[in-house]
Amino acid sequence: MIDKEEYAMNGEDKIKDAFKEKDWTEIRTNDSWALFKIMGEFVEGFEKMSKIGPCVSIFGSARTKTDNKYYALASEVAHKLTQQGFGIISGGGPGIMEAANKGAREGGGKSVGLNIELPFEQEPNPYIDSDKNLNFDYFFVRKVMFVKYSQGFIVLPGGFGTLDELFESLTLIQTFKIGKFPIVLMGSEYWSGLIDWIKKSLLEAEGNISPQDLNLFQLADSADEAVKIITDFYSKYTLKPNF
Repeated sequence: MIDKEEYAMNGEDKIKDAFKEKDWTEIRTNDSWALFKIMGEFVEGFEKMSKIGPCVSIFGSARTKTDNKYYALASEVAHKLTQQGFGIISGGGPGIMEAANKGAREGGGKSVGLNIELPFEQEPNPYIDSDKNLNFDYFFVRKVMFVKYSQGFIVLPGGFGTLDELFESLTLIQTFKIGKFPIVLMGSEYWSGLIDWIKKSLLEAEGNISPQDLNLFQLADSADEAVKIITDFYSKYTLKPNF
């Protein structure tokens, strides 16, 4: 976790860089190199991820400690999913992500880590399969890999990044960009306030979502409940990659 001084300095540097005067040649050169880097991340991701088979993505906070109940829950649900034939995809870092990869490793399943390069926070955890450890500089490329190669999503308590991943998945399902794959929010105590706000503000007060959108996710408080939601869904289908 970064301290307030580092946070402020990093933010100031980004603002100054955004307003720094650049000539057309510099802009074009920077954009061209960024384009090649983005393409490279997509190519590497597609090549590696296309070989992994059916997987479930597990989202959650990088800041969760190993003695936290949600760390244990993430590890347990990952382990039990591997016993049902699923590999596990996490963000590759510490906290809930580490717990997910740990459970996958202990369950003998595929353990995938999609790491993001950050200034202060993230290093790959030691439970990722060596041939399934990918590094990204761009969040949007990383999110494509989470969604494109997952057959379900388990969301444990987390911060802004976890919410971003949750709502990305919900949006893609709501808009029919991907199939209606199961999304499970684990920890009703943690998620109940958000769900109440979605119902009262988004749906009832403003009509910004449809009533059926509330069926895009389910709550679970135990690993067995979460695994049952995933396996019940796939009892109707033949397991196959989501692409």
